[in-house]
Amino acid sequence: MAALMPDADTDRRLLLLHADDNVLITRSPIGVGETIQIRGADVTMVRAMPLGHKLARRPIAAGEKVSKYGAPIGTATRDIAAGEHVHVHNIASDYTQSISLQGASQ
Repeated sequence: MAALMPDADTDRRLLLLHADDNVLITRSPIGVGETIQIRGADVTMVRAMPLGHKLARRPIAAGEKVSKYGAPIGTATRDIAAGEHVHVHNIASDYTQSISLQGASQ
């Protein structure tokens, strides 16, 4: 399946992999403090985004599935704002077990 370009009013440095995805993929690095557009809304980046990372295409509610390639890849562990970095700090993977080291015996 070919990747799609995001909506015309979305920054061209972002890539939409499937029409049903709620994340966009960075096609090039985006610096902290830069303003990008996602679906016509201005978003100021609060952290630098490396190539290949995920940003929320729209707000994602806690407990909602995160979709990439048209398939669920994880579940949001908290509310995620449009344009926010989507990664292990705010989703639980559907593919690997999460292991907490807190309280683990040594």
